[in-house]
Parts: sequence; C-alpha cells; structure tokens
Amino acid sequence: MTQASIGSKSMTIGEALLTPLFVALAFLCVIAAAQAHDGAFAFHAALGAIASLAAAFAILNHYYDRPAQLPPQEINGRPNYNLGPIKFAAVAAVIWGIAGFLVGLIIASQLAWPALNFDLPWTSFGRLRPLHTSAVIFAFGGNVLVATSLYVVQRTCRARLAGYIAPWFVVLGYNFFIVVAGTGYLLGVTQSKEYAEPEWYADLWLTIVWVVYLLVFLATIIKRKEPHIFVANWFYLAFIVTIAVLHLGNNPALPVSFVGSKSYVAWGGVQDAMFQWWYGHNAVGFFLTAGFLAIMYYFIPKRAERPIYSYRLSIIHFWSLIFLYIWAGPHHLHYTALPDWAQTLGMTFSVMLWMPSWGGMINGLMTLSGAWDKLRTDPVLRMLVVSVAFYGMSTFEGPMMSIKVVNSLSHYTDWTIGHVHSGALGWVGFVSFGALYCLIPWLWNRKGLYSLKLVNWHFWTATLGIVLYISAMWVSGILQGLMWRSYTSLGFLEYSFIETVEAMHPFYIIRAAGGALFLIGSLIMAYNLWMTVRAGEVEVQAPVALQPAE
Repeated sequence: MTQASIGSKSMTIGEALLTPLFVALAFLCVIAAAQAHDGAFAFHAALGAIASLAAAFAILNHYYDRPAQLPPQEINGRPNYNLGPIKFAAVAAVIWGIAGFLVGLIIASQLAWPALNFDLPWTSFGRLRPLHTSAVIFAFGGNVLVATSLYVVQRTCRARLAGYIAPWFVVLGYNFFIVVAGTGYLLGVTQSKEYAEPEWYADLWLTIVWVVYLLVFLATIIKRKEPHIFVANWFYLAFIVTIAVLHLGNNPALPVSFVGSKSYVAWGGVQDAMFQWWYGHNAVGFFLTAGFLAIMYYFIPKRAERPIYSYRLSIIHFWSLIFLYIWAGPHHLHYTALPDWAQTLGMTFSVMLWMPSWGGMINGLMTLSGAWDKLRTDPVLRMLVVSVAFYGMSTFEGPMMSIKVVNSLSHYTDWTIGHVHSGALGWVGFVSFGALYCLIPWLWNRKGLYSLKLVNWHFWTATLGIVLYISAMWVSGILQGLMWRSYTSLGFLEYSFIETVEAMHPFYIIRAAGGALFLIGSLIMAYNLWMTVRAGEVEVQAPVALQPAE
C-alpha cells in the first residue's frame, strides 16, 4: 500500500489524510452545534464532533501502536484475511436486531393497548415506527449484509480486503449513520419518506460511507487471485450499486438552513410519489432481496457441503431479477394520481418478477439434492432452507397483490403488513440468523456453535412467532378491506372507521404475541453466539496436504 513517510514509520495515505479531515470535521461540528437552529441538530452536531475526535484519536493511537510494516497480503502463500471489521459488523447486527425487534414489539403492543405510548412524544407510535423499520432493515439487515459481503468477497476472491483504514471506515461510519438516524426519529427529525426518513445531513454522510463501501468491494474483486467471480459477488455488487442510485435519486433535498435539521425534497406531488416508490420498492428489492440472495448463494452450499444446484440458473436468476425489479415500484401507487399507464407498467413487471424469483428459490432448495437428510440434524441449515421457502411464498404473494383487482382489497390494510413481515421475518430474518450462526464460529475460529439444541429452540420459537404474526395480519387485513368496502342497501358505508379498528383488536394481540416469540428467539441466538465466542472449542487449523498427481 502507498505510504507517506513520517519519521521512522510510514503512515498510510488513509491515516495521513483522514486524521486532519476528522479534526476539521470535529471543528465544523462544534461550530454547527453552537449555531444550530434546533435542539435536534445541535445534538447531532455534538455527536458528530465527539465521533470525529474519537476517530482521529483512534487512527493516531493505532498508528503509534502498530508495527512499522502493514499486515501482509499473504502468509505462507495463503491469503491473510482481514476479519476485524467483519467481527464488529456481525456483533452490531445481533445487538441492533434485538433492539429493532424490541421496538417492533412495543409498537405492536401500542396498537393493541394505546396507553403504552405513555403520552410522551418520543415514545409515540409515529416516532417509534420508523425507528423499528430502520433498526431492523438498515441496522440489523445492513450490518448482516456488510459483514457477509466483506467476508464472502475475500474468501471467494482469495484476497485480503482492499484498504487498511477503509473497511473500518465503512463499518463504523455506517453504524454512526444508524445512530444519527435512530436518535433523529426519537427527536422528531424525519423527511416522512418511507424507508428514507433520515434528514439531509444523515443522507450526505451515508453517501460518503456507501461510496467507500463500493470502492472497497470493487478493489477486492479487482485484485482477486481467483479468476472466476462467484455469483454471490454479483448479487452483492448489484445491491451496493443500485442502492447508491436509488439513494441519490430519492433524497436530493434543499436544507432550510445548513445549521438546521429541516429540509425540503427537490421533487413534489406525484413526481415525489413516483421517486419515493421507485426507491421504496427497490430498497426492498435490492437491499432485502439481492443482498440476501447473495447470502443464500454462499451460505447454503457452504453449510450443506454441496455445490449450487445450477450455476447457469443462478446467472439467469441474476440478470432477470436485475432487469425486472427496478420497474415494479408503481404498483404501490394504484388508484392514485399516478398515470394509469405507469400503474399498469408496475403491475406487469411485478407479475413477471414471479418467474425469476421462483427460479432463485428452486435453485436454493435444489442445492440440497443429496443432502436432505442434513435437515434432521442441522437446525442452522434448516433455518436457511426455511428462509428460502418464505422467500418463495413472499415473491408469489407480492406479484399477486400488485394486480389491481387484488390491490383494491389489500392496499392500506394489515394484509400488506402481513406480506411485508412474511418476507422480513421469514426470509430476511431467518437467512440472516443462519448466516450469523455460520459466520461467528468461522470468525472466532471455533469448531462449531456452543449449542445446536439452542439453535433448534430458536428455530421453533421464531417460526411459531412468524406464523402467529402473518396469519393474524392476513385475516385482519382481509377483514379490514371487506369492512371498508361494505355498503348498505342505501349506498352508505356499513361500518364506521372506529368499528373497523375495534374489529382488529384481537388480531393485534396475536401479532404482539408473535413478535414477542420472535424476540425471544433472537435473545436465545445472542446467548448461543456469546457462549460460542466465550467458551467454544478452538479449531486447530491442520496443514494442507497436497495430493500426489495420478
């Protein structure tokens, strides 16, 4: 790596540039905090100053403590993988997951028992709901994606992660964004855009972090020792690039003041709605689908000790998914001011999307050909396989709900909530849990998990929670839709809105119970992983014996 000479030791370019940059950023944040127009911005500016000073101190401290030579790219001819940032992201994923599931349980309980908001602004449903979605999607899911992507790209490329400071900047910078966004929601700072709630300064910081993430990932692929690019890396790359495009397209905003939290989005009216759901649906498509399909394509074959069922099918799956998904957003805007042709276009591509989605599901499930017996003895593999089954179910239900006649019943009802959570809990949750169960022993060099029996308990507890949750929401959603469209013989609405709310009460209690079971499962996982690291048996790496040529 290029280094700048300072005394007897050489600083990397990253160390030499980032230290003064972080000091300057801390100075600017102090000024912004002093001049802030609102308390929330002052708090975030102070947070930025503290974080910037801590980053500058950490870089300098590490520089003085580290040896003169940087870690080698290879040791004895084998890649010297960089696992530190991956360990941090994996642990952060577990912590954020528990926090996100807990907030979800709180707001589910508030819907059943509204007094639980305690009449406080920062514990109201309106502030906790985006905190829940962001904590689960971007904090939990995002850290799982960062951890697995940085692990998989090294292993499949047989090359050390590119950069020295950059991987740590990505992991720590991303988690700092999560802290700013989450505290902002509690303080009432939001753009009020689904899945894009953080205000302008948080979006700006995320853009910088994401560009570095892309560069680290690409540079690792470029310097690979393996000539072939494994298919999981294609999905990770699509996820990183497309999320960047979506973020830049949906979030241009003009701040009211550069020392205030409030901004106004560049787009307005139906154009803003179109941009929002182009982003909103494809954030689901490329964050919660493409990224996690990369996890499926690496971790299921690895755990099953079987090759991917069809590599050709995986390539077809990739390109068809990439082309079709980006067009499906308008199906969120049926029966709105959006032009009818755009609504129909979104519906058409959504229905077409069913085919590549199920192609990927079949590829994942059929990878177990010859290894189905492992499902009896390996609950981690069972969790991964069930996640693929939930993926298949969600990607059938989604296209069906995009059809206008079905959408007229399902839209704005709890059916949509049930659909989202069958994908979020069943697909994203289970594939993430499975990846973490695989990753933690590998990262800490353990022979295996502390307890497979606890994994089994986690699997069945979480599965029961998912079934209760989505079943309650399916029933309550269809009931809602039917009650809302029910008319008397005179043409008046048969039910008042409050009557539909009363009818939902028992289903909300069932949903809260399902969420509680899912949270309990994640706590079991956290204990199991903690004990794996703390008390697990260390795996001794045997020397590789070369086989004689025949």
